[in-house]
Amino acid sequence: MKARVTVTLKNGVLDPQGKAIVGALGSLGFDGIGSVRQGKVFDVELDGSDKAGAETKLKAMCEQLLANTVIEDYSVELL
Repeated sequence: MKARVTVTLKNGVLDPQGKAIVGALGSLGFDGIGSVRQGKVFDVELDGSDKAGAETKLKAMCEQLLANTVIEDYSVELL
């Protein structure tokens, strides 16, 4: 079973990389960019076919390692 975990900064947390991307896009001629929030994506391959168990396991992975839940949100999608 394949899953995708997306981790992004929580609203209100400063995103210096996002600001740098906005500046770079502007210098490349891309106008009208209000803001950019950067994040990270993890593609995880799990053994088995138990969807509920996979979601539980993936959420535990996020809470313990993949996301800093103080400043980041995450979402889990089974593919």
